Amino acid sequence: MQTQLPDPVASISSNLPYLRRYARALTGSQTTGDNFAAATLEALLEDSSVLDSSTDPRVSLFHVFHVVWSSAGAPVGEPDTRFSAVAQAHMANLTPNTREALLLQSIEGFTQSEIAQIIRSDMQEVAHLIDTAVREMQNSVSGRVMIIEDEAIISIDIAAIVREMGHQVTGIAATRTEAVALASRERADLILADIQLADRSSGIDAVNDILKIMPDVPVIFITAFPERLLTGERPEPAFLITKPYAEEQVRSAVSQAMFFASTETLRA
Repeated sequence: MQTQLPDPVASISSNLPYLRRYARALTGSQTTGDNFAAATLEALLEDSSVLDSSTDPRVSLFHVFHVVWSSAGAPVGEPDTRFSAVAQAHMANLTPNTREALLLQSIEGFTQSEIAQIIRSDMQEVAHLIDTAVREMQNSVSGRVMIIEDEAIISIDIAAIVREMGHQVTGIAATRTEAVALASRERADLILADIQLADRSSGIDAVNDILKIMPDVPVIFITAFPERLLTGERPEPAFLITKPYAEEQVRSAVSQAMFFASTETLRA
């Protein structure tokens, strides 16, 4: 029996939210990321042959994005705060292609072989890029991390990962009320937040409340419900990790969010 290839249009549609997630994390800006995701779709509409029919459609889609973004000079978002300006200065010091390789592996779940296809490199070089990215980011910045999570085992695990990376945990909150109170007492440089909390309150609402107190703090959402944030209908977080998560995903997202400290977050 002949194997039926995936419908490329359906594949692009189903993977677009994740391409947008990657683009936002890569550029540090929702607006800039979405602009390049849109430019990728425009390139596909203009010439669908740029999709490699012999490659997995998701890999091919991300490759087209990589070509579009790289051809534009691999730009990042325009700095609009002092934190953004620091982020752009940090970006200039990174080894080329390291952040792309790390994001593709740790956030989007591509294998090193797939990453090699996306950025047109080889597996040995991809492994080197990822190792370099991890080293450069983890050695650059340490800070204070707040955790919003109602499951005790998960919150303890996340806290242990964060501490092993050299960061300080300001506290763990299990509800919206606890989270806002903790943020008021302890200044954080980064927030790791679940969406669904113990008293059926919302981690999204908790983060929005906290952003009124600390408007520039970057946020990473770790959730079993990513579709609640990948809607395209409102500002979305640059870093969104799906449960069940891998330790490497948390380490990567924390390192990058702390390193760049300019990720756009949900606004009320």
